[in-house]
Amino acid sequence: MSAKVFLDTNIFVYSFDNRDPIKRNLALELIHKTSEANTARISYQVVQEFVNVATKKFANPLKPSDARMYVDSIMSPMWHINSSLGLTSKALDIQERWAYSYFDSLIIASALEAGCSTLYSEDLQHGQTIEGLKIINPFV
Repeated sequence: MSAKVFLDTNIFVYSFDNRDPIKRNLALELIHKTSEANTARISYQVVQEFVNVATKKFANPLKPSDARMYVDSIMSPMWHINSSLGLTSKALDIQERWAYSYFDSLIIASALEAGCSTLYSEDLQHGQTIEGLKIINPFV
């Protein structure tokens, strides 16, 4: 696996979800495989959303120190895309063209900016291709 892939927030959230062991194992495998190959990419948005969910909405919320440790050790090497005017503009173009929500469009724009060929997400249209970026739901 040498092509860059973008991991949406739900991949990280499911990696902590003991209620669905199948999704949890698939998410863990995807994170591990892409991390080892150094092909995973994420954005500031993914980190922010994950920390918010992990510290507030998990059945057993992470302490801020544990969330920091996870971000530093697992997410930081994947974190390549930060907020910019160009990224916002691209997300608005995607929102207008493909009718996704702004935040979903921002994920797509981030994956495109990172030069990814695949975007793994449960929240978007499985199989759709946008500007050469294929959206895959790894849980189907």
